[in-house]
Amino acid sequence: MKAYLLTAAIAALAAAPALAQDGATVTVAESEAHGSHLADADGRALYLFTTDKPDGAEQARVTCTSEACLGAWPLYTTQGEPQAGEGVDAAMLGTLDHEGEQVVTYNGWPLYHFARDQGADAPQGQDIESFGGEWYLVQPSGEKVGD
Repeated sequence: MKAYLLTAAIAALAAAPALAQDGATVTVAESEAHGSHLADADGRALYLFTTDKPDGAEQARVTCTSEACLGAWPLYTTQGEPQAGEGVDAAMLGTLDHEGEQVVTYNGWPLYHFARDQGADAPQGQDIESFGGEWYLVQPSGEKVGD
């Protein structure tokens, strides 16, 4: 029964549009396990996907494109210019176009949420290997947590 509910929840998220906000805000959150990391205005952790910006590449791209991937890792999108909260370097914020959506980027990395980040156990997506790459929280410095 639990597996069915999890599958149904992921399917519902996959069918939902990406989490778009007018002038999406990027903030800094603290995690006992992971320290300072980027989050949205509601405190939900933001992640990078290592295949989006291969070593040496200056230009990032969204490589999490399947329904299953985007269901688990929804893109953080905006309908206006992204805003820098306290502790966030506004010069590192940007956007890139992906299928007509403006994806929020930081230090060139497209940003994602993790569908399982719910409640007191969040963030849960740090250092996960799936969909052909690895997922990491993002430090305010623009580097992945763990570097």
